Amino acid sequence: MFYRTTISDYIRVPPKLFGLATHQAVINRIKKKYDGFISKDIGVVIDVAGVTEIRKGKIIPGDGAAYFDCTFELLTFKPEMQEIVLGKIRDIADFGAFMTLGPIEGMIHVSQAMDDFVSFAKEKTLTGKDSKRVLKVGDKCRARIIAISFKDVASPKLGLTMRQEFLGRLEWINEDKENPKKEGKTEESADTSKKETKKKEKLKK
Repeated sequence: MFYRTTISDYIRVPPKLFGLATHQAVINRIKKKYDGFISKDIGVVIDVAGVTEIRKGKIIPGDGAAYFDCTFELLTFKPEMQEIVLGKIRDIADFGAFMTLGPIEGMIHVSQAMDDFVSFAKEKTLTGKDSKRVLKVGDKCRARIIAISFKDVASPKLGLTMRQEFLGRLEWINEDKENPKKEGKTEESADTSKKETKKKEKLKK
C-alpha cells in the first residue's frame, strides 16, 4: 500500500549548497539521503512529498556543513499481507514469474500462477493444461500478497498468488466477469440423481 510517511531527521547540507535557498538545499539532501531507502517499518521510499518544517541549523566544528532538524513527508510503498496489487510480468522462469509492482518486485511460484496444472515453455510462457490460458512477459496482472520477507533489507522478498477468483492476467478477469461459472449440479450429484431415478423406475415395475 502507498503511504505519505512523516519523518523527523537531521539533514546535513554541505557548504557547496549554501548558495541555494535553505528549503531547496534541504530537499536536495533529503532526496539524496533517502533515495532507494528501504526498511521494514516504512517500506520502500519513492520520493519526497514535501518539507513541513526546517528548524534552525547547526554547524559542527571540524565539519563545515550545516545540520538542520527537519520534519518532512516521504511517499512510500509498504506491502501488506493479503493486499491486492497490480503489476506487469517482467520475466518468467520454470519455477515461476516475476512481477514488477513499481518500486518493488514480487515472485509468483508456478503453483500459484493459476488454478490449473501449469507447464513452462522455452518461449518464457506458462500455460494452463485445462484452461489453455497463457501467461507471458509483459502481461498486466492482479495478484494477492501471501508472503513478505525483509530478512535482506536491501532486497525484500514478496510472494504472490493469482489462483483465487478475479486474480491473474487482466484479460482472464474480464472473461470471468462476462462468463461467470454457472452454479449447478456436479458430476457426482448428477450421477447420484440418475441412480435414484432408476431405483424409482424399478419400484414402479
